[in-house]
Amino acid sequence: NRFDLNPSDSPLETEPASLLLSLCSCSGCHSGTFESDTRAFLLSPQPGTLNQAIKDVEALVKKEEDGNVHGVWLMAEVDHWNNEKERLVIITDKTLLIFKYDFVLLCCEQIQRIQLNFIDRISHGTFSFPKHSLLKRDGEGVRVFWDRLREPSFTSRWNPFANDFPFSTFTYHPVRNINDTFAALCDIQVFSEKLKAAAERAHAKNPVPGKANGVLVLQQPIYIEAYVGAMAFLGNQNKLGYCMARGNLGF
Repeated sequence: NRFDLNPSDSPLETEPASLLLSLCSCSGCHSGTFESDTRAFLLSPQPGTLNQAIKDVEALVKKEEDGNVHGVWLMAEVDHWNNEKERLVIITDKTLLIFKYDFVLLCCEQIQRIQLNFIDRISHGTFSFPKHSLLKRDGEGVRVFWDRLREPSFTSRWNPFANDFPFSTFTYHPVRNINDTFAALCDIQVFSEKLKAAAERAHAKNPVPGKANGVLVLQQPIYIEAYVGAMAFLGNQNKLGYCMARGNLGF
């Protein structure tokens, strides 16, 4: 469950020129994507930092409440206003744990704990927006639902800081194309499959009275009901949802 990075993968072990050449060859910069891929590379937590982060969040798993750890993923969570935020995610015997971790200060800032036997749907697909929305998002994501009978209120939908939604949405972390280790750590398809299997086991072992057991897996667009989001546009362009050293500050 821990990803041990090879020291040769560390940017600190490579000369700048060879680092850029290596990044160039693995990221396809000749096709015009060098600038964006370099930014994604700089988002990458250092190998030692990443291993420490995984140890830290695994230490927060409560054996009695959560059970054993089945996997750890590094992903980006997308909220209802299209804001992208870096997250470490763990699947255990009983729960889905979502961590906000500060890779600069090396500390966990927030934990969200979701009981697996409440998860009833997993949607996988590309992102979509209302017809007249000014927002857009490329790529695909996974949305996990845990209360199909509860719809977000009107107030929550229009509140950019609301966190009472009965679902969470994830997409690929920008570092996934750096190497095979990061590709495995950021694989949302494997995450979806592991989550489905774990949730079905939890349903069978501890069914919720009055709630249909099982997990429905859907291949459909991930709909984000947002129209104008200057905050999301600026935040996502500048990667404000990721832990990066920015001068003397970390975000």
